[in-house]
Amino acid sequence: MKQRPMLVALLLLGTQPIHAADDVAAPIIVTATRTAQTADESLAAVTVITRADIERQQAVTVEDLLHGLPGVNFTNNGGIGKATSVTLRGTNSDHVLVLVDGVKVGSATLGLAMFHNMPVEQIERIEIVRGPRSSLYGSEAIGGVIQIFTRKGGGEFTPTLSLGAGSHNTGSGSIGLSGGGEHGWFNVSGSGLSSDGYNSCRGSLAAGCYTIEPDKDGYHSGSGAFRGGYRFGNNTEVDVHALRTTGYNQYDGSSTNETRIVQQAAGARVAFSPLAPWRVTVAAGNSRDESKDYLNSVFSDRYTTSRDSASLQNDIAFGTGQLLTAGYDYQNDSVDSTTVYTVSERRNTGVFAQYQGKLGRQDVQLSVRNDNNEQFGTHTTGGVAWGYGFTPATRLFASWGSAFKAPSFNQLYYPAYGNPNLQPEQSQSIEAGLRSRSGTNRWSLNLFETKVIDLIALDPTWTPANINIARIRGIEVAGGTQFAGWNIGGNLTLLDPVNRSGGANDGNVLPRRAKETARIDLDRRFGKLRAGTAIVGEGKRYDNLANTVELKAYATVDLRADYELSKNWTLGGRVGNLLDKHYETAAYFNQDGRNYFINLRYSPAR
Repeated sequence: MKQRPMLVALLLLGTQPIHAADDVAAPIIVTATRTAQTADESLAAVTVITRADIERQQAVTVEDLLHGLPGVNFTNNGGIGKATSVTLRGTNSDHVLVLVDGVKVGSATLGLAMFHNMPVEQIERIEIVRGPRSSLYGSEAIGGVIQIFTRKGGGEFTPTLSLGAGSHNTGSGSIGLSGGGEHGWFNVSGSGLSSDGYNSCRGSLAAGCYTIEPDKDGYHSGSGAFRGGYRFGNNTEVDVHALRTTGYNQYDGSSTNETRIVQQAAGARVAFSPLAPWRVTVAAGNSRDESKDYLNSVFSDRYTTSRDSASLQNDIAFGTGQLLTAGYDYQNDSVDSTTVYTVSERRNTGVFAQYQGKLGRQDVQLSVRNDNNEQFGTHTTGGVAWGYGFTPATRLFASWGSAFKAPSFNQLYYPAYGNPNLQPEQSQSIEAGLRSRSGTNRWSLNLFETKVIDLIALDPTWTPANINIARIRGIEVAGGTQFAGWNIGGNLTLLDPVNRSGGANDGNVLPRRAKETARIDLDRRFGKLRAGTAIVGEGKRYDNLANTVELKAYATVDLRADYELSKNWTLGGRVGNLLDKHYETAAYFNQDGRNYFINLRYSPAR
């Protein structure tokens, strides 16, 4: 596939797929600064996926939502429910901090969040903040932060229902009830997803899944969620939430080929104001990741990781447009496994402070954090951002930030694999951006560079090692408009992720990063019918540090449509990979060919 004509067209278009063009107002976000602000006010590159976007795109998985977004690359090992990793701006997949309703999630052994086990039907919105955020959140946030918010509820009692079916004997269903009145909110829901799947790995005894198993690899999961809260008259607010997924996954592997999983996140938050300008937020949570592995139904091993967290945050407003934030974070990770780890628990505490100020047309953000890791001692990170509003609709910003990532338990201690001499990865990033929003038109341009020191990768003996330095440069172009009744959106990311280790791989492209990623979305309403398409293209990538295994460039075309059967009922359908393109995001692991999915949804208008 020739990439250049498509990329040039997108540069000229400068559009973004996330919001339909008639969604003019900028959404309120909280992830970029740990305080509420609009996306237009943010001095960071932010993408927001709303509930309306999820239903418009008729997404079945979180991977469907992330595919082709600015700065995002993902790797999937063979279909629904299979291991999926996400990179932001060319950094490693474990350089992305993932939160669910403010609770840090992810496996302490793998160092990754399990995106493939996150249920779409329980999600209200997703905020993706690109760029370092360790000065606010601590370890992991080198490439950015992805926060998933569960459905909140509020207002009158409202039931919801959805049923879906598609290729590979895939079926889904969800049911929910929300409400709460004027001051309260609650949402309780359950969902299920089941698929016979397809052969996840094309098979090789020497690479990929290291086995040849030409069979179907299915996935079956069930999820439940609750979120509820109340806002009292004295400006005190309480919110509790829980999300749990259980599942069974089949895949191709030489040592294990079946896994039973449990993934959950739960927490509570209380916010109150001792004085008018002072807001105190106290939060606590736990995330848990369990897996039991089998080989042909015979038990092999078990891994359970748990993360307890708590935070105290103070927001003090003073003057006009001045906000000081200071707080304390606590985190404890533990591992319980049939595999023996030399160290199975560690604690991290952090103190942080941030200043946000408006000085006429200028905005300033300063942040600093000190983390005390039980294994690796103290790490201080910082951030500086400045913005200037040429007009209320057009803003220029520039920023610098440092970040770090502590190695995972697998990287340090997994038997016959781990390297206990690993050091934390550290990074410094600079960025400049320009964006504008006027009516139904909006566009943005971001330039960035990140240097990662002591980047962890596999050395020639397949042992994790600090490979010295990686340098990543990139450009992101995004935006949206409305033309002749069509909502048009798209984005383009050009990336140069280079290994600067000084060894045999010096100058090579970091593995599993596409240097070019682009997406175009077109949507239009014809009365009760809404139709659209998504075109996603990625340039070639390499599967290893030596750049000897090449994964070819590809482009996919998806079609979608939904019809309002009545005020509350909608029938929708999508065709994925319309042109039946064969491609891989990881060597030897198949991606789906042409596929379809239909769904029926009941959702009363509020």
